[in-house]
Amino acid sequence: MISLDVLLEEQNVTRAARRLNISQSTLSGQLSRLRMLFGDALLMPSSNGRGMVPTPRALELRGPLGQALAGLREAVVSDSEFVPATSRRTFVIAANDNVFTIAGLSVMAQAAALQNPGLRIASIPASEEGLVERMARGEVDLFLGDAARIPDVLKIRFLKSDHFLMAQRIGHPRGKVVPTLAEYCQLQHVIVSQRAHFHTAIDDVLADLGRVRHVAMAVPSYNQVALVLAHSDQVATMPSRLLARYDSLLEVVDLPFDIPQFQFSMAWHPRAHHDPGSIWLRERFIEAITAGH
Repeated sequence: MISLDVLLEEQNVTRAARRLNISQSTLSGQLSRLRMLFGDALLMPSSNGRGMVPTPRALELRGPLGQALAGLREAVVSDSEFVPATSRRTFVIAANDNVFTIAGLSVMAQAAALQNPGLRIASIPASEEGLVERMARGEVDLFLGDAARIPDVLKIRFLKSDHFLMAQRIGHPRGKVVPTLAEYCQLQHVIVSQRAHFHTAIDDVLADLGRVRHVAMAVPSYNQVALVLAHSDQVATMPSRLLARYDSLLEVVDLPFDIPQFQFSMAWHPRAHHDPGSIWLRERFIEAITAGH
């Protein structure tokens, strides 16, 4: 059944076999037996000749199969006692680079200090799309981000609020005075967007004030914003805790208008609520945020 789960996710025999560390012929043989077992083709060649397409029966199986395998994984990796110094556990955290920079670096440093090669932590880009299902299957252990973007079905723990500041390079020709609202809108702004959009929630706030700012550039990560600012006269509006990491490159000034604070929170699936390993991981992030004040 693990093979079927991977096949349904990859929809490609070559990639699925690579993930399972078996040959394509072996996986094809397993697929043939699964087809006989379920009395259904399960996966069919796609019309464009690239990969495979699941049948309706396969789509029905995917949810229950993923949950069953997640329960099995949990039974295998969960101990009555979690010992990080000897555990062979892999944790996956979904977080954008803003949140990772604020807290993830500290947590990974703590894990590395244990000098346990069996304990691994992976950080992947945060995305709400399919998040609950991935957590239910045990593919993602923890989500870190804005509380407003966390699905209600997940367990949530508020960590800290953060306010926004305007950042610019040290020695920016405009000086360090707080801009007026009109001046702020006329400056060239850099924003974060992984889809080449030039509009964020900050622009919604400005729209309510009857204003539009000049967004000149969009980059896919917050850390790239800092590099752009350090080598240009553009500005950006970002959380203060992230900007503190770049005080040697950037200077900050207050904003001429109010923006709702960023509600930094973490979330996990109810199935992992009492898991000792998951509890250990959550405690590390609580400590990291508390230590950073």
